[in-house]
Order: sequence, then C-alpha cells, then structure tokens
Amino acid sequence: QVQLVESGGGLVQAGGSLRLSCAASGRTFSSYMMGWFRQAPGKEREFVSRIFWTSGSTAYAGSVKGRFTISRDYAKSAVYLQMNSLKSEDTAVYYCAAGLLGGPWDAWGQGTQVTVSS
Repeated sequence: QVQLVESGGGLVQAGGSLRLSCAASGRTFSSYMMGWFRQAPGKEREFVSRIFWTSGSTAYAGSVKGRFTISRDYAKSAVYLQMNSLKSEDTAVYYCAAGLLGGPWDAWGQGTQVTVSS
C-alpha cells in the first residue's frame, strides 16, 4: 500500500518561495505518476502539477506554470514542489498524490498547509 507524507508547508510573504516534499513508500513507483493538488477554503480540490516517475514528464495547471516546478528523487523515493513567486491565491492545503499511469489518483497524503500573506 502506497504511503505519502508531505512536509515543507508554512507561512510566507507574497513573492516568496517554499519547497514542499513528499516521501513515498510502500512499493516501487516505476509505473506510477506522482502529483500535487491543493484545496483552498471553500473551494474544491484542484490539480497543481504531476510527474511521471520513470520518464520525468511533467504537467502544470495554468495558474502555476512558470512559477512552480515539480521534480522527483529516485534514491529517496521523494517528490518535490518548488514554489516561487507565491501569491495570496496560492494559499491552500497541498496534497501529494499517486496513481498508476493512466489510472485514477488513488493514494493521498495528509496535506500540508501553505499560507501566503499579502
């Protein structure tokens, strides 16, 4: 069973940066995609970014493209989300997710809070 544990959230001023980490365990991830989602108060959870574990192919939501970068570390079984030029609208709980390529997102972390003050 896949287990995901996020870390790295916190409070930052607008224009600042944060780096989120997701430690993954429970299986090998060669056929997996890993991603980040976020949920702001009163809003639905939304897609932020994803990476294919083996190929490294990435995708981003339009709202974060050019500001956020997703990456993975094979040796540590970890996924990262580098967030630059943060805006108040980036404030949300950020969730790490995993799923088989072509399948649903079926493993989720507990979430980490990111708060951007303006």
